[in-house]
Amino acid sequence: QVQLVESGGGLGQTGDSLRLSCVASGLTFSLYTMGWFRQAPGKEREFVTRITWSGSSTDYIDSVKGRFTISRDNAKNTVYLQMNSLKPEDTAVYFCVAGLRGTTRWNYWGQGTQVTVSS
Repeated sequence: QVQLVESGGGLGQTGDSLRLSCVASGLTFSLYTMGWFRQAPGKEREFVTRITWSGSSTDYIDSVKGRFTISRDNAKNTVYLQMNSLKPEDTAVYFCVAGLRGTTRWNYWGQGTQVTVSS
């Protein structure tokens, strides 16, 4: 079965950096656009960023642009989210997602990793 396993979350303070990792298995990694969503307490899940199979195209929501960087290593079936200059409003469970190339649907979701940022 397909698995997306996130890691790297934790507790940080305002201004800290964290790097999340997501290791995918059970799928042909190069066929998938990868991305990250997040869900803060009491709020709906929101899209954060995505990256195409080659890494040539990325997209970010405005609130993280310039602070977060998504990347992928296809040889390792891994996607990363480098988070710099963390803010309390970044506190959320972060989910790794995979969507088949040529579609607009996110097919697979990870279990999530908690990121907590204190002031």
